[in-house]
Amino acid sequence: MKMLWVVWLYAAVIMTWGWWWQRRHQNIGVVDVLWAKGVGASALLLALLGDGAAMPRIALAVLGGLWGSRLALHLWHRVRSEPEDGRYQHLRKHWNGHQGKIFGFFQFQALLIVLFALPFVAVSVNPEAHGWGWVIAAVAMWLLSVGGESLADRQLARFRADPANKGKTCRDGLWRYSRHPNYFFEWLHWFTYVLLAAQSPLWWLAWAGPLVMYVFLRWVSGIPFTEAQALRSRGEDYREYQRTTPMLFPWFPSRSSSARKESSP
Repeated sequence: MKMLWVVWLYAAVIMTWGWWWQRRHQNIGVVDVLWAKGVGASALLLALLGDGAAMPRIALAVLGGLWGSRLALHLWHRVRSEPEDGRYQHLRKHWNGHQGKIFGFFQFQALLIVLFALPFVAVSVNPEAHGWGWVIAAVAMWLLSVGGESLADRQLARFRADPANKGKTCRDGLWRYSRHPNYFFEWLHWFTYVLLAAQSPLWWLAWAGPLVMYVFLRWVSGIPFTEAQALRSRGEDYREYQRTTPMLFPWFPSRSSSARKESSP
C-alpha cells in the first residue's frame, strides 16, 4: 500500500534524527518518544490520505493524534529530566556503545511504526458514513483506556518524585492491582480502532493493533525488559511485588509471603 510507504519514510527520517540526538545526549530513551509521536502522526496521515467516509477518518485523526501527543509528551518529560532509563543503559552496555547497532535499533522502531499503523489503514478505508454507534463506542473505549493510562502514569510519577521512595516499588492506586497498569490500558486503547473499523472491508487488519501490542508487551520489549530492570534495581522488594500482584490484567493482590508466615501457626 502506497500510504504505508509514506508512513515508513516519515518514520525512518524521525528515527534517524532520534539516533543523532541520542549520540549527543547519551539517552536512547528518546526512541520511545519518537515511536509514540510517529504512530500518532501516522493516524493523522492515513486519515488524510484515506478514501473512506469522513466520519471514521475524522475520529481516527482526533483520537489517534491525541493519544500519540499525550504519550509522546509524557515520555519526553521523563527523557529530558531524568538519566537514561536503566533498560537502555543495560542495552548500551550490552552493545558496548556500538552506534551501528543502536542505529539499527532506531530503524527497527521505524518499521514498528508501520506495523502499528495497519489498524489505521483499516479505518481510513471504512466506507460507512452512518455508523455513529461504532464511533461512540470507540470514543468511550478511548476515554477509558487513555484516561486509565494517564492516571497510572501520574500515580507512578508522584511516587517516584518522593525521595523517600528511592529503591522501592510503587503500590499506589492502580499499581496495587497490576504490576503494569499503564501497559494494560495501552493495550486496551488499541480496541478503539477495532471499533472504528467495524464496517471496513479491511476490518480484520484492525486486530493487528491489540494482538501485536499484547505480544510485544507480554513477551518481547515491554514487561520482560521492564521487570528485568526492576529486579536489578529493586531486588527482593520487586520479587515480592511479583509474587503478590497480577502481571498485566488488574485484579486484587494476594497476601505477601511475610504476612502468610506471620499468620501461620
